[in-house]
Amino acid sequence: MADALLRKQGSSAPILVRLCAALCGTVLLTAACTANPGDGGDDSPPPEPRRLTLATSSPLATTNAASLLGASTSADTLAGRLYPPAFVHGPSGQQIPNRDLVTAQPLPGPEPRVVYTINPEATYSDGAPVTCTDFLLSYRAGTMPGLFAAFLPLTAQVKNLECAAGAKEFTVIFNEGTGARWRHLFGPGTVLPSHAIAAKVGLTEDELVTALATQNVETLRPVAEVWNTGFDLADFDPDLQVSSGPFTIDRVDADGTVLLRRNQLFNGDPAEAESVLVWPRGTDVAGRRDEASAILADFTGGTPVDWVQRDEPGSTARVEYATGVRIEQLVLGDGGVLSTPENRAAFAACVAQPAVATASSEIAGHRVPPMGVRLSPADSPATDHDRPVADAHLGVDLTKAGALAGTSIRIGYLGPDPRFAAMVEAIRVSCEPAGITVVDASADGSTLGDLVSSSYDEWWNPRITEGTLDALLVALGPEGEYGSVNVTSDDLEGFRAAEERLWQEIPTIPLAAEPRAFVVDRNVGNVVVNTGNSGIGWNMDRWQESEGQ
Repeated sequence: MADALLRKQGSSAPILVRLCAALCGTVLLTAACTANPGDGGDDSPPPEPRRLTLATSSPLATTNAASLLGASTSADTLAGRLYPPAFVHGPSGQQIPNRDLVTAQPLPGPEPRVVYTINPEATYSDGAPVTCTDFLLSYRAGTMPGLFAAFLPLTAQVKNLECAAGAKEFTVIFNEGTGARWRHLFGPGTVLPSHAIAAKVGLTEDELVTALATQNVETLRPVAEVWNTGFDLADFDPDLQVSSGPFTIDRVDADGTVLLRRNQLFNGDPAEAESVLVWPRGTDVAGRRDEASAILADFTGGTPVDWVQRDEPGSTARVEYATGVRIEQLVLGDGGVLSTPENRAAFAACVAQPAVATASSEIAGHRVPPMGVRLSPADSPATDHDRPVADAHLGVDLTKAGALAGTSIRIGYLGPDPRFAAMVEAIRVSCEPAGITVVDASADGSTLGDLVSSSYDEWWNPRITEGTLDALLVALGPEGEYGSVNVTSDDLEGFRAAEERLWQEIPTIPLAAEPRAFVVDRNVGNVVVNTGNSGIGWNMDRWQESEGQ
């Protein structure tokens, strides 16, 4: 099962600590708001100007979307405009070449290749050039799981990445019979500034490239540590988190709010807005409305939007509900009680996706369909074509599930989240007659790193990671999350065969489409709703406020 999803497992405790550091900022803000307003005296700083603001459902824990923490917390929400992808996922599912960063030329053959040419003008916000070393680091992070603990499933299909230190061109060579989804490599928030990481650990670029090419564990150990934790926003490091995108981080507040400013060294069209404020999950939007010139929002279903007063005189905001392209699913730990395909199949047999989707829809206020497939969104022709495969796994088979009678399954998620809690409760109810006890373990774990897993250490020795979860409820994009899949959207028969194989391996259990709620403002132009990983902020640099805002 490991190559089907290719979760990269690392130490779970540090991830939980880092996530708690990000989430507790909202508590700090609430406490601060209770202080006596007169205590500041004449030393109080001047009030902040009202800014264009984006409210999100992400805790904004890290800008490394390829880390286990980033993949579990929708880091792409912010990271996509700091570390843009090679191809931008558009609102209609199209893959838009990002020529400000790189161009790509695929070369067919038994071992397909893609030649990438980095834009000669592409630089980071500190003036350093974007080079192939940045892409080599991303690739190697995905192929050294015991060291980097990354979530980069498609790197399993890559045989090699040829890169000379400092070069503006590189070649990705795929394993035979793979590479069909090459446009999903180097996604948002996954190509990080290798020069800044190298500087932190005292390496030159030549030394870093040599270590990456030879997979020198001892040299790369501090590199992996910085790669994993250095981009955490609870301990923002401006020298490390330099940007290659249209925005750069100006500051991170104690409550987790991130202030973005236009990247003056960005080689593409400059961002329309000079600054954008990004609020994390849990922000009291209603209480902070007066701080913003205009508020846009990108929420998962169930997040309150009652602060939008559509009937209020002069209101310019509206709420849009959408069925997302991402699929909410249970990612299963491949150690412990769910270590075998037979046990995973037994657990899947007691999960009633229609009941789970209903529970999600009721709290979201927007109906989403149950999902029995993983590789295509709800409204895709491939999903319709794969309906027989999905239907075969949407029902409950208590006889089959009975093979796990007497066991307990611990399900975690990023909480508190009433909608996810209701989904887990629906699973508990449907599994109880089979003798399976489902436990809401969201207080004990909320990331991919918290799963019980069978993996490898940095020397490729087998190891079992005793995590706190047997399954994680999380939304994943369907395009690039399964390293064993080599089909494209126009290959309907290939999609069906891949789905059938995944239902034999069962690395995940698909549940329902992700409900999304967006708030848009008619005084902000060029805002285009996008339910993919980067969300509404996919074109944040094009947002333009009307005069007078």
